[in-house]
Amino acid sequence: MKLIWQGVLKAFNSLDWPLLILLSLMAILGLTVMHSAVGSTDWRFAEQSKHFFVAFIIMWAVACIPPPWIMRLAPYVYVLALVLLLGVEFFGETSKGATRWLNLGFTRIQPSEMLKITVPITLAWYFHKRQSTHLGFLDFIVAALLLAIPFLLIVRQPDLGTALLVLAAGFFVMYFAGLSFKLLVPATLLVLIGLGLILYYEDTLCAPDFDWVVLRDYQKHRVCTLLNPGLDPLGKGFHTIQSMIAVGSGGIYGKGYMLGTQSRLDFIPERTTDFIFAVFAEEFGLYGGIMLLVLYALIILRGLAIAMHAKSQYSRLVAGSLSLMLFTYVFVNVGMVTGVLPVVGVPLPFMSYGGTALLTLGVACGMLMGISRYRPSQKSGHA
Repeated sequence: MKLIWQGVLKAFNSLDWPLLILLSLMAILGLTVMHSAVGSTDWRFAEQSKHFFVAFIIMWAVACIPPPWIMRLAPYVYVLALVLLLGVEFFGETSKGATRWLNLGFTRIQPSEMLKITVPITLAWYFHKRQSTHLGFLDFIVAALLLAIPFLLIVRQPDLGTALLVLAAGFFVMYFAGLSFKLLVPATLLVLIGLGLILYYEDTLCAPDFDWVVLRDYQKHRVCTLLNPGLDPLGKGFHTIQSMIAVGSGGIYGKGYMLGTQSRLDFIPERTTDFIFAVFAEEFGLYGGIMLLVLYALIILRGLAIAMHAKSQYSRLVAGSLSLMLFTYVFVNVGMVTGVLPVVGVPLPFMSYGGTALLTLGVACGMLMGISRYRPSQKSGHA
């Protein structure tokens, strides 16, 4: 009995309580908004409640695993994830024009979700192994290749939203590892020049017969819809226009809980998934939106604080990358709902309906907690 009690206490000690409190508040808020967003489909609220419960159990289990154990497994998990991505490439199941799922017989999985966690822990493992030497240009080339392979495989599915999240998570690891600003400045200039050219030649680039080559037609239409949603208000621009109307109609104080007309009358497409922020903004207004972003900011800041106090290079890189990956989730989703960014299918963390995304977030938060509570023994050193 004493051993069981000690095990329970050890499990509770593996939790980072400031982060847990913030995540609990987010879960309560997420389920509250989901109850309003589902309308008559009450089964989605029940399913989302189950998803939160499973994500919490997974988070707790991962928090109990010492970071050095995860670091040792990182390269093997990376190889497994690439094999599964190749399996999707050759044997994947197609749904809604995208081949993202792999049927294993006993279950169906989406391997690209694994890469959101696998890529940062693998790159962190690589830089941790190279910390005894002075990192050079070749080291970052190798890291870029480790990142580029899964990124390109996910883009081919196509799943641009997940690919961008994987790219961001990997980039943050490289940045925290010491990526030189001399390399970042040219890349930033190229992006700004590219955006300027797109705006200047908008009419030519968005012509129906113009081929962008590097992007599929639906991705081209999303960018063009962002530039001018009124080109096709009842078609490709419908999502953006209706979500912007919902956000704007909420005003400063909002219309009140479960009183949003845009969501009640089914004008907001995908209101339980990618566009749930529009439901929230309509019901709780500008003040509610600001408070939600503040709550996200506190979670991200707690993650960065964990990274600052981590006991190893590996832990610092993982914690910093996962924290800023959450920032990327929020930035991209809120940006596309408010019409600042194109629609890319990125869920709002802890708010959008979906078990896979919550499971990924549960693993990420579990790793943050494990890093926060881990204290290396003298025998294990600082791995």
